Amino acid sequence: MADDLGHRAARHAVVIGGSLAGLLTARVLADHAEKVTVVERDRFPEGPEARPGVPQARHLHALIAGGQQAFDELLPGFMDELAELGAPKVGVPRDMIQWQNGRWLRRTAATTYFSTGPRPQLEWLVRRRVLADHRIELVGGVEAVGLTGDSARVRGVRLRERGAGAGGKIRTLAADLVVDASGRSTKAADWLAAIGAEAPHEETLDTGLAYATRVYRSPADDSVSDAAGCYIVPNPTQVYGGVVLPLGDGRHLVTLSGLRGDEPPVEEGAFEEYAKRLPHPVVSDWLARAEPDSPVYGFRGTANVRRRYDRPGRRPAGFLATGDALCAFNPIYGQGMAVAALGAVALRRALTDPRRTPTTRVVQRALLGASKQAWDISAGADRKMPGATGDAARTGPLDGVVGRYLGRVQERAPGDPVVGAAFRAALGLTAPLSSLFAPAVARAVLFGPVPATPAEPPLWREA
Repeated sequence: MADDLGHRAARHAVVIGGSLAGLLTARVLADHAEKVTVVERDRFPEGPEARPGVPQARHLHALIAGGQQAFDELLPGFMDELAELGAPKVGVPRDMIQWQNGRWLRRTAATTYFSTGPRPQLEWLVRRRVLADHRIELVGGVEAVGLTGDSARVRGVRLRERGAGAGGKIRTLAADLVVDASGRSTKAADWLAAIGAEAPHEETLDTGLAYATRVYRSPADDSVSDAAGCYIVPNPTQVYGGVVLPLGDGRHLVTLSGLRGDEPPVEEGAFEEYAKRLPHPVVSDWLARAEPDSPVYGFRGTANVRRRYDRPGRRPAGFLATGDALCAFNPIYGQGMAVAALGAVALRRALTDPRRTPTTRVVQRALLGASKQAWDISAGADRKMPGATGDAARTGPLDGVVGRYLGRVQERAPGDPVVGAAFRAALGLTAPLSSLFAPAVARAVLFGPVPATPAEPPLWREA
């Protein structure tokens, strides 16, 4: 029996988790299966509301350009629909006051855009689009507790009503393909061990970064600046971060971050006081003019974790991992939603590639490949932060050379339009990291001077 997902999955596919990654995966699989079942612990709300299974939903979410392209490829017209719901479109560097590596970015013409509407709004729109497909069934209020099959092939999932406890009734849902999209807290290692298979090696990198978020009503008469938001980017010598982004309804979301042992507080007055630790009072001054509109919410689980299903091991056919269950990033870099969509695009292409049979291993490698650039960016930056721990914190022989070059890129990106555009395209996942070594960029990086940048926050965009 060939391990061919293109044919084996033609009957029934089960996706564990109704996350963005899970829903988009279900959308792709619906073109290859007679039926797709999405199993979700939560019971989804009727509208665009936060749910318990997405604890970070109250925090910063920006859909970067690479993610926007992927969402539109999977769900045509999605970004237009999101804009109609009021999600702001923020151009960089034009619309943002941004401090990075000790320099203020010039607010020249935008070369990339990101969407900053509330996460529950985006998730609701995805749910509405995906679950309208009659081939996709949602089973809510149940949790996956194991797999059926053996080390050669997975044949289904074991389910239990959420809240039933260890003594709750277990039922089996047969499947030709099972996809784990259950997120950071995946129990797949235990599930695989229980059927005699091997869990993947986990690479980890943890800076101990923590952040806290609060929603504010925008100042009623703010003639101080025409910027849509502000971003103070932390670095190894200045570890505090601050972000102010519009939500699209007269409110802004404010996130402050710090490292382990000096986490931002969730008490109201202390939150505003913590903002004064940033290297410039621009965020603190904005907070003084705005009106609080929510409690302060904290978040701590920010480690980078990559599960190496691509490496050799005794693993069954018919089982895939995607989304945060495969590769989870420090959320401060805003890559998670984009990579969820890029993973689904990679799945679609792997299942329809005429050049190779879509075996479990081939498809799993494609899914991991879709997350590689985001991992290189997130882990590459976090590896330099003080106190970083984990096996992925180690550096290799080329890291020094590449790191010095990228350091020169970051020096020039705030003031050089050519370098800045290339840098933002790579961060936005619309161009490969190799584009930073293109001739025009390399000339500016290696031989050009460090261009002048504003001495103070550029409160107004350049003409």
